Amino acid sequence: MREKVAQLLKSALEENKSLFLIDLNISEDNQIRVILDGDKGVTVEDCMAISRAIEHNLDREEYDFSLEVMSCGVSEPLTLPRQYKKNVGRNLKVKTKKEEKIEGELVAANDENCTLTWSAREPKPIGKGKVTVQKEVTIPYKEIVEAKVMITF
Repeated sequence: MREKVAQLLKSALEENKSLFLIDLNISEDNQIRVILDGDKGVTVEDCMAISRAIEHNLDREEYDFSLEVMSCGVSEPLTLPRQYKKNVGRNLKVKTKKEEKIEGELVAANDENCTLTWSAREPKPIGKGKVTVQKEVTIPYKEIVEAKVMITF
């Protein structure tokens, strides 16, 4: 069943190239769960179209299943380079394998890494007091444990 669902999903996603798969999970009792993201976000209509593409092409006589198609939540961590690319300009909170925690604006993203910038207060090189400096770091995705978009209201 997994192969059939994966093929139907692949075909449906080819019809809307701005959508991409985050996760496909099929439990032992055939509960199908599809999580999507999109370069321009994911609408309810997008979820309905993907759901129909799968549901209308699976035989209920052959498989007893439930199907849930949803968009990736704003609180979910980023997992694919494509998600980083679509969030350039937003603030991220990143945890690295070296246990660093970095918060900054995502200013660039490619297929291997992302670049964050932020302001920090540091002691003046000469004399007393502090000065504000701009920091920048490029982090390979393989070094990231978790990265989340920081939502501001």
